[in-house]
Amino acid sequence: MEDTEIQNPIEEARRYVSNAKENISRSKYDPETNSYLDKKYIKTAGDILWKGCLIALDAVLHVRKGKGRPSIKKYMEAASKRDGKLKRLLSFGYETMHLVMGYDGIRGKQVCDAGFDYANAIIDRCAILMPEKASA
Repeated sequence: MEDTEIQNPIEEARRYVSNAKENISRSKYDPETNSYLDKKYIKTAGDILWKGCLIALDAVLHVRKGKGRPSIKKYMEAASKRDGKLKRLLSFGYETMHLVMGYDGIRGKQVCDAGFDYANAIIDRCAILMPEKASA
């Protein structure tokens, strides 16, 4: 992530979701198998979705203090202290967006749709948990 603070992290995170949607639309879709045909676009969309979520999560959980990059473990610990619902969304979202889409490139439309649903749910939850002035 950047050193400078993002003015509206929720809006920026939603922009990432929009970019991921545009990216995945580049893959041909096979309605017979209910799947996308090009793994590259699925992996890229999953990565974009996850990065968008990290922007929203960083604004709420503040885990980027200290040395090095925060692990998913740090995010999970911070989320469990802050909000149980966010922790559950984070757990499912991480697995779907980052691992299944981003690493594995699973092309099933239902999996990809779930990735977008989790991204939107995480961002929406972060918007609720943010201080008033930061989410406006």
